[in-house]
Amino acid sequence: MGASRGAVSRLVTFLSNVNSVGAAEALRSLNLGALVGRSIEEVFTGLVDFICPAGGSIDQGIAREAFVETITQLAEAGVTDLNALKPEQITTVFELYATNAIEARICNDIGNKVIVLPATVGAVGDIQAQLRDFIQRAVSDALAAAGAVSNALRPDQVLGFVDGVYEQAFNVLRSLAEAAAEET
Repeated sequence: MGASRGAVSRLVTFLSNVNSVGAAEALRSLNLGALVGRSIEEVFTGLVDFICPAGGSIDQGIAREAFVETITQLAEAGVTDLNALKPEQITTVFELYATNAIEARICNDIGNKVIVLPATVGAVGDIQAQLRDFIQRAVSDALAAAGAVSNALRPDQVLGFVDGVYEQAFNVLRSLAEAAAEET
């Protein structure tokens, strides 16, 4: 999860800068002044290379995929105005990204046959839904336990969340897959 952890740090740093100095100044500091005044989706799309630098590793691809998925979820999550970003919305963006990154990493593990899922599509769909729900709640709980929901997130504070929740989710997936395999 190395690339995703680095992306989390860069994302939180950027969002914290937006919160403290404003979107325009935060974008200009990254030489992205052309994005000032654009929609949040356009800004985040322009940030992809900063948040998730291009590379050839699987981890880097997972980090980028998770960030792009996060962009598609911003409006639904109520994060629509970069200039009016609140600490709770920063937490929401982090939750979305971390959930997407962990889920993508676990899907990669499944593809590499680290975990074997049941043969029926229905059982796999049930496991996927349960796993996503578990990951989302685990990320939210980790943030709440650290007091990050009421305070602004700090990059040093969040780096361990992704790895810890990934390990928990991996173990939950293994248990769910084993239970489903026993039923068939």
